[in-house]
Amino acid sequence: MTLTRPALQPSRQRGFTMIELMVAVLIGLFLMVGLIGLLQSNRRAFYSQSALAQLQDSERLATTMMNDVIEQAGYFPDPTTNTALSAFAASGSFAQSQTIYGTYSASAPGDTISVRYTTTGGDGVINCSGGSNPTGGGLTTYTMTFSVVKNATTNVWQLVCTMGGTVYQLVNNVTNLSVMYGVNTSGSGSNVDTYMNASAVTANLDWNNVVSVYITLTFNIGLTGPGQPTIAGQVSTKQISRTISIMSQTG
Repeated sequence: MTLTRPALQPSRQRGFTMIELMVAVLIGLFLMVGLIGLLQSNRRAFYSQSALAQLQDSERLATTMMNDVIEQAGYFPDPTTNTALSAFAASGSFAQSQTIYGTYSASAPGDTISVRYTTTGGDGVINCSGGSNPTGGGLTTYTMTFSVVKNATTNVWQLVCTMGGTVYQLVNNVTNLSVMYGVNTSGSGSNVDTYMNASAVTANLDWNNVVSVYITLTFNIGLTGPGQPTIAGQVSTKQISRTISIMSQTG
């Protein structure tokens, strides 16, 4: 008897069903949405850190420049030869010997503050341009005004300093400047007994009794980056304040 081997049946190849394909696509979509969300979160974090670092740099620059200039108000060299009356003639809004002046506004962009001092060549007193009276130069009186204005080209609010008709752009995204003046109303000593705005100082004729200045700068901040939506609850501005003593008054 001869045994015959049964014929091999061809194997049937089985593909993916429509349901399996739909499940795979759905899983892929979930993974894609999660990846996009992670990328957006990282992007917002990057812009937040970058904007925060830039904001801190701007704060340091603004307060350092204003501090270095304002504290020198009333400075003049060689007091054995010069006096405030001889060093500071009446000019514009300044009376004779007056070295600080300001204007007040209750609405943005806020106040202005002007100071002046007289330097001699090589004494190292810095003005708001970052320069000083060159070595060999004679007595020079600098008058500087800090204010907040909108740049006509970039449409960005800026803290600027105007000196000799030239506007020096200091810091971007400053939207308001508030100035309060520490005044010694008794006219003797160097203790501050009240703070008042520029209008009150002018009304009380107390400019020569200003001992210190309290400045507040308002910065516009955008920590989500250009084109990114604002995060609910996130503040859009930040204020930074500093008290600056007038060295010619405090000694």
